[in-house]
Amino acid sequence: MTKEQDNEAQSPTAEQKPAEVDSQNGVRAAAPEQGDPPAPDQGGARAASAGEDPEALTALLEDARAKADDNWNLLLRARAEIENLRRRQAGELEKAHKFALDGFVRELLQVRDSLELGQAAAHAEAADLEKLREGMDLTLKLLGDVMAKFGVEPVDPEGAPFDPEFHQAMSIQPRDDVPPGTVVTVIQKGYLLNGRLVRPALVVVSQQPS
Repeated sequence: MTKEQDNEAQSPTAEQKPAEVDSQNGVRAAAPEQGDPPAPDQGGARAASAGEDPEALTALLEDARAKADDNWNLLLRARAEIENLRRRQAGELEKAHKFALDGFVRELLQVRDSLELGQAAAHAEAADLEKLREGMDLTLKLLGDVMAKFGVEPVDPEGAPFDPEFHQAMSIQPRDDVPPGTVVTVIQKGYLLNGRLVRPALVVVSQQPS
């Protein structure tokens, strides 16, 4: 083999050209072949395509505006419906507060009618006391039934232990016939409304004699 042939065998051809060194990563990257085309830029292609079709851009813009208008109208309608519902509920609540005692008043009118009849009988020339007493008893019973119907209960604790939650002691009385702290007299009845105290009972409480 001659010297020229030896040098020719050692020098690489185009297919045998070594990979180039990536200066940033230190990795050898194979050199692109001369016949390979460069990778296409997709973003640039889309921009170019859009730029070449302004009518398409206009159509997209109009569609977006139409959708935005539809959404805005839906929002306005929803807000109007909510406001109408709020006003309707406020009106119903005001009406409920205003006429909450309607049923109670209707029932109470019967008691008033009974009292007026008793008053007329008492002012009669030949008033019958026994009938007046009976009428008074019936009227009180009628009133008690009406109150019970609407959750009003009397607190009448005579003979029961004193309970400061429902009773108010007006005086203390020494007594040896009942245990200390017993309600011996009810001066004024108390009342509950659906279990909640409206007025405490005014009572006299027993005390151990000294």
